[in-house]
Amino acid sequence: MARLSDRTAIVTGGARGIGLHYADALAAEGAQVMIGDILDASEAAHDISARHGQGAAASLKLDVSDEPSVKAFVSKTVERFGKIDILVNNAAIFANLPPQPVTEIDVNSWNEVMAVNIRGPFLMVKHVVPHMKGRRYGKIINIGSGTAHKGLPNFSHYVASKGAITSFSRALSRELGEHGICVNTLAPGFTISEGVLENVEFHDKWRTPIVQSRAIKREETPEDLRGAIVFLSSPESDFITGQTLSVCGGSINT
Repeated sequence: MARLSDRTAIVTGGARGIGLHYADALAAEGAQVMIGDILDASEAAHDISARHGQGAAASLKLDVSDEPSVKAFVSKTVERFGKIDILVNNAAIFANLPPQPVTEIDVNSWNEVMAVNIRGPFLMVKHVVPHMKGRRYGKIINIGSGTAHKGLPNFSHYVASKGAITSFSRALSRELGEHGICVNTLAPGFTISEGVLENVEFHDKWRTPIVQSRAIKREETPEDLRGAIVFLSSPESDFITGQTLSVCGGSINT
């Protein structure tokens, strides 16, 4: 039997890239998935349903940094699926950020990164958790980054936001454990996603040193993250909370 049959999941930022792989992996294990993205995710949802069965995925417009948008998204998801079992907070700003020393980062750029990367997960948790508490069950997976553990020069706003995500998960695990809700961080390494490939200069600069820093010396692909997202969403991780699962080929040790 599929590991996530009868489960419903939200994946933010799932229209493309790594988020799309998360959504597809959950649907492949039987979950019904709602994709939320500021981009049009209807094609992504259609393709997932074509692979895994009619109704396996749906999509709604979502701006995670905007509370009215989040409230409407969560309400419509519950209206469609009846419940929310799994929340994957994946939406984030990174691939399009230009490398800048901290002295040159514009305040508006800093605020935009924080609005999406940390206020977004906060708002999603705020409005999803009441539905999980009512059923005394839930899995929240916040997508972090290996950069929060090893640092990355010239991206201090992004790294700071991902460090906040790790601490946010730990605090939530203490707060929500008594309600049967597990909260963990999945921390990918430098992953060859669509966004990274589109940023040719960034990819070319960091590819070799990052691969050489790993115990497993190859590039990381979105497929490398599928097993981890399913595990943290499944009953197999029901006694795991407040943890960070790093999937980076051994680039860091947590």
